[in-house]
Amino acid sequence: MLSRLLNSQTKTIGAAAGILAISALISRLLGLVREGLLASTFGAGPELDIYFVAFRVPDLVYSILVAGGIVVAFLPLFSEYFSRNETEAWQFTSSTLNVFLLLLISLCLVLFIFTPSLVRLIAPGFNPQQMDSTIFLTRLMLLSPIFFGLSSILSGVLHYFNRFLVYSLCPILYNLGIIFGILFLAPHFGILGVSLGVILGAALHFVIQIPSVITCGFKYKPLFNFKHPGIKRVFALMVPRMFGTAGLQINLIVITAIASTLSVGSVAIFNFANNLQHFPVGIIGASFAIAVFPVLSRSWAKAQKEEFITNFSSVFRQVLYLTIPVSALIFVLRNQIIGIILKHGQFGAADAQLTATCLGLFSFGIFALSLNLLLSRVFFSLQDTKTPTIIVLLAMALNIILSFYFIWLLKFSNSFTNFLTKAFSLSGGQEIAVIGLPLAFSIGAIFHFILLMIFLYRKIGDYKLEEIGSSALKIVIATVLMVGVSYLALNLISPFLNLQTFSGLLSQAVIVSLVAVLVYILVTFFLKSPELRSIWKKLGVSS
Repeated sequence: MLSRLLNSQTKTIGAAAGILAISALISRLLGLVREGLLASTFGAGPELDIYFVAFRVPDLVYSILVAGGIVVAFLPLFSEYFSRNETEAWQFTSSTLNVFLLLLISLCLVLFIFTPSLVRLIAPGFNPQQMDSTIFLTRLMLLSPIFFGLSSILSGVLHYFNRFLVYSLCPILYNLGIIFGILFLAPHFGILGVSLGVILGAALHFVIQIPSVITCGFKYKPLFNFKHPGIKRVFALMVPRMFGTAGLQINLIVITAIASTLSVGSVAIFNFANNLQHFPVGIIGASFAIAVFPVLSRSWAKAQKEEFITNFSSVFRQVLYLTIPVSALIFVLRNQIIGIILKHGQFGAADAQLTATCLGLFSFGIFALSLNLLLSRVFFSLQDTKTPTIIVLLAMALNIILSFYFIWLLKFSNSFTNFLTKAFSLSGGQEIAVIGLPLAFSIGAIFHFILLMIFLYRKIGDYKLEEIGSSALKIVIATVLMVGVSYLALNLISPFLNLQTFSGLLSQAVIVSLVAVLVYILVTFFLKSPELRSIWKKLGVSS
């Protein structure tokens, strides 16, 4: 029974997106538990600064070679080989696994040697003791991208066979591994225990997929055919996209470097808020983008342009319908969210206030981040990896420039500092320069989104912009009304709750969220938003 469930296949984009969204929700909830445990155990102090900086180099390897390379390149080529010859497809899979295993191990060994130089580049503000600890943890966590690289190849196979359920368990197990490290290893080993949990989670991410891939027909063979035409094509497709993902990671590295020169805890505050903003991005944006990618690829390959545009427009509007109100609600409830998740143990009120402000500024770019995931995959389905790469690099440049500019303003411009201090009710006297980073990040994400939309229009022509515009107007109207009612509900229920307690904050957030969702659904219903009906369609899964 369990085997049949795990190997079930999804029929539609909605079914696949639904499974991935539920998985992402569970994973993100576990991520919130993880963040809360980290905050209460270590606080926004030097240990978490070390931990988050140590993540940067392994994350760079993962994002460039795995998320930015293997994920994009393997699935289309595997599909082509499998439709032509199954045996050849499985040989291609074995060769890909072996080649990338060797590549990842070699790369991580090189990075292991140069870790001290990289850490000094990433965190120039760290003292010698922080540097030594960061170097050690970075070297240890270089094991994780090796597991993720192999796992991504297996994931490509599962996507081809529409086995999204077992794939959806991977991020859940990854987070459980980290939580295990925090709860059971950190008490004995400190922040090292959390890093060991990261490696455990990455290993589980890989291992859970093996049985299902075997049932698909895969039989591993020790093939190291570097001259295999498929391997050459994988690298040909990877290279442009790798530059794009490298740009995104360099962007984060630069921001981390800037944060390391600010007050102690700035790296942790930025990362906590950044991780929280990715909660809706992962649930909504990533789920729809992953689910629609194979459908768009097949439509374009078969020259079915009208079907391609119809599917794209529908998914685009559904993502917009969900992300705009969620972003607004996160802004309204930013203090409650931080209070519930992070304000415990060693995480103080001043840290919570700054993190909530960062989250509020991040919320302005959530819709753009979500839609950028979809738009990028639209270009990939067109077999164009160059255009989104160039756009990513332009957005990265703007983000870095704005980061330096806003940090400068917050240090030397009293008017700008006073404006943000009053707007977000920040305490006077504390250093708030870190909030310039999420502000720059959101503007960069919106700029990225606008460029993707413009260049996609140039590439395929009108993609039902009138439909998208009509839906967007209704969504904005409904969101504005939702925000107004949400603030009214906040003020009405506040006198009846003790907002200094966890239960009081949770009750306030739940009540306001329920009121906001009800208002938004009712308004979009009366405005006859087609996305409401699309999203509530029944999801189907067949075994």
